[in-house]
Order: sequence, then C-alpha cells, then structure tokens
Amino acid sequence: MEKGQISGIDPDQYTSGAHLVAGIWNRPERPSGHTLILAHGAGAPMDSDFMNGIAGRLANLGVAVFRFEFPYMRERRETGRRRPPNPAPQLLQAWREAHAFVRQQTAGQLAIGGKSMGGRMASMLADELDCAALVCLGYPFHAAGRKDKPRVEHLAGLRTPALIVQGERDALGDRATVATYALSPAIATLWLESADHDLKPLRRSGFTHELHLDRAAREIAGFLCGLPA
Repeated sequence: MEKGQISGIDPDQYTSGAHLVAGIWNRPERPSGHTLILAHGAGAPMDSDFMNGIAGRLANLGVAVFRFEFPYMRERRETGRRRPPNPAPQLLQAWREAHAFVRQQTAGQLAIGGKSMGGRMASMLADELDCAALVCLGYPFHAAGRKDKPRVEHLAGLRTPALIVQGERDALGDRATVATYALSPAIATLWLESADHDLKPLRRSGFTHELHLDRAAREIAGFLCGLPA
C-alpha cells in the first residue's frame, strides 16, 4: 500500500469530531462553480498516485476538488501502522463532517464521491446530504469473489444524479455482472475498455492508464458542468 505524503499542496484544516484534520484542495485557475469532494479507497490514502492524478486533471478542467481521509487512514499516516477501515457508521460520519466543512466554503454546486470504498460510502449519503451529484470511481459492486452478495440495494432508489466510472473487467463489478443489477435511472455508467478496478487497461488493449484517467476526468467534468443550475 502506498503511504502518501502531503507535499506540494497546501493542506487545509477542518474539524472532524474532536480532531483537526488536514485535507487537500485542488483549485482550478478558472473555477466553473463546481466542487467535488473525493474520498479514498480502502487501501490507499488521499494523496495516492490515483487520487493525485484524478484530482489534478479535474482541477485543470475547472472543477475544484477536496480530498480527505477516514479516521483509520489518518491513524495509519501518523503511526505508519496498517489499520483496517473503520466500521461503516464511522466512515459515514467522517463523510458528513467533511461535507459540512466544504459546504461552508463554497456557494456553488457540491458533488461527492470517491474511489472504491470512498465512493460507496458517498453513495449511501448522497440523497441525505442533498448533493448536486455523485461520482464513483471503481464502485465495489461486490467483494472480491462474492458476486452472490451485491452491494446495490440502496442504488436502486438513488435520486441523486450519479456517474460511475468502471473498468470493464473490474473484479468488484465487471460489465456483464453489473448488467444484471437493477440500478436507479439516475445512475449513468462510463465503461472503460479492458480496465480493472484501478481503471488500468491491459497492455494489448491499445489503451493506457493515463488515457483512461484523462477520459474519466473529461467525462466527470462534463457530467458536473451539465447539471441543472
């Protein structure tokens, strides 16, 4: 697992429970009036290569991005010791606190989302928080090898406009498997050719990870900018 360091970006501070937490902003030179809060996945921090790459691309396209870490990842960063993810109620509360912080700082449209687990937790709160949109990068439709236990019940009734960016061969939800799920009509899915859970394609596909991240960022920015005012 990558142990990321906040470097080259000024961290912002917000209160999460009894703690003061450093989050990362990527602010565009010419804001579009859209802000996206992104949470990390289960195994990598808010400043992993993946998170840095997608946040930087979105900022270049006019979308402000704020990243934060769940409590277990903050502890892992501070101590260097691996920790499993917090129970879902704690993860959801961390999401609520990060959303409240960013909501105080922006008057424009505010969307939430994240990589894998971070996006799944966001999807469980999108309607509650009355967000403008939801963006999931590599949604974990089921645990590895557990297609018999999908994590989609709440997605059937989702009201928030959503975009899921998914690799066609994602081991946590490939194209054929996801086609069998009853998802809300509010959800659009962008399938990336030959890509895995991290949106990395097979070499023989003719695509590269960089190209897929570029396309993901363009589609996300277009999705957010196309939302009703």
